[in-house]
Amino acid sequence: MMLTIVRRQCGAEVSAGVAEQFIYERIRDPRELQRVPLRHYVGKQSRKLVVAVDLMEANIREPIGQLELASYVDLSRRQLQRLFQKFLLCTPSRYYLQLRLQRARELLLQTDMSLVEVAAQTGFVSNSHFSKSYKEFFGYAPSTERRQVSEASGLQK
Repeated sequence: MMLTIVRRQCGAEVSAGVAEQFIYERIRDPRELQRVPLRHYVGKQSRKLVVAVDLMEANIREPIGQLELASYVDLSRRQLQRLFQKFLLCTPSRYYLQLRLQRARELLLQTDMSLVEVAAQTGFVSNSHFSKSYKEFFGYAPSTERRQVSEASGLQK
């Protein structure tokens, strides 16, 4: 009912965003950032950026190279880089790495996959590169994250 009212007063795009915000499959950890869909952040200013990010999100396990990504959205590699810099304030490769690390964190928090499996599922060719990147981004090692999850679930039992 509320979504119908929001749609009437604010339009379909806003009501879709509200609906998406209220779909929860779990309670978010306080350390996790709330995700605002890129299309709501960028809007109609750059559909190509939204498509590029959608492709990145769909290819976490086997990351797409920048040239291939740029080709998919009909841009040059440099145009793609400028687009990311303008709207997301980082390079495409940095953004992709952040997506992969955030997905890795979700897997660590929500599954019992080993660190090696998490690294493979998020496109890292080596466990050491995964651990180093994870620690640089989050400030602690993935093994620390997993240990905290285990300790927290042990307290809940």
